Amino acid sequence: DHIRDSLREAFDEEGYQALTAANGREALAVITREPAPDVIILDLVLPVMDGDQVYRAMQADPLLAKIPVIVSTLDPARDPTGVTVVPKPLQLHRLIDAVDALWPEERQR
Repeated sequence: DHIRDSLREAFDEEGYQALTAANGREALAVITREPAPDVIILDLVLPVMDGDQVYRAMQADPLLAKIPVIVSTLDPARDPTGVTVVPKPLQLHRLIDAVDALWPEERQR
């Protein structure tokens, strides 16, 4: 809970509106609400429904499949193909840089 709240606060301070979820099932509920998120940071180790299951569910939905995904994991061999990876242990500046890279022209202001 503490890490999730700290990440949300850090992204809020960077000018992003961040939403969080405590588990994979809750994450799917959050990302299917309107409006859809611009990017998803996904840990592969989640309770209830793991990150791999969340990612597969996203890929099965044409609207969710278009959302960029950044995966945070300790084991890069588990990463889904075609996603940005920020390895653990997590370094906040790397995670923010990965999100910023999706909209470089907007972040240069």
